[in-house]
Amino acid sequence: MKPYLSVIIPMFNEERNLKRGVLEEIENYLKKQDYASEVIVSDDGSTDASLKIVEKYVKYHSRFKLLRNKHAGKPFAIKSGLTKAKGEIVLFTDMDQSAPASEIEKLLPWFKKGFDVVIGSRGKERRHFPWYRKIISWGFRFFRRTLLLRNIIDTQCGFKVFGQKAGKEIFKKMQIFKQTREAKGWRVGAWDVEMLYVAEKLGYKIKEVPVAWEDRDVAVGKQRSFIKESKEMLLEILRVKINDWRGKYD
Repeated sequence: MKPYLSVIIPMFNEERNLKRGVLEEIENYLKKQDYASEVIVSDDGSTDASLKIVEKYVKYHSRFKLLRNKHAGKPFAIKSGLTKAKGEIVLFTDMDQSAPASEIEKLLPWFKKGFDVVIGSRGKERRHFPWYRKIISWGFRFFRRTLLLRNIIDTQCGFKVFGQKAGKEIFKKMQIFKQTREAKGWRVGAWDVEMLYVAEKLGYKIKEVPVAWEDRDVAVGKQRSFIKESKEMLLEILRVKINDWRGKYD
């Protein structure tokens, strides 16, 4: 049976989150739904035990598939998953399940109301967010809304749903995939901004919906200088704005 929903989960060194049982959480939710679904775990060149754990899991859970990719960064892993997705609707969600899979119930009804892209939002507050992450979030949001996507509060929540056709058209237009880069370790990026900005440019209707969110990420290797992190994200916003001035999204 062709799935109605495809869930794409990018993965890079998620051993500790996997050992918490996040795949079981997703499976337990999806098996209770009245629609067919698939889960695509798109690995981004993990170097820990993540691959072994998922390989073992997919052997006994037919809903789950594993894609192996070279380490190129989160957006590339998601794009790889999108090329394999068969569902009418596609959910991008993070392995840590800070926004649990069950929150999709809040997003799906908006497709029946004519929206093409429905994104989860943490609002302006971040439960269990470290203070330095709150500083990053506030500064990023202020700068980004000054230049792009003024009507969207939270572009960075890792919980977004697209119509499959819309998602593939949007990713095809994104300039980040036309840049050859070598990914090193884990990094926060503002690629979501380009994705949503392209969606807006293409005329897709976007709806932002509050979702339950709590920082549950226990993966190692994600502690970075918030000053460096902020600089990287702000530069990516400028990159999107410059690309727009140059007509890259037309």
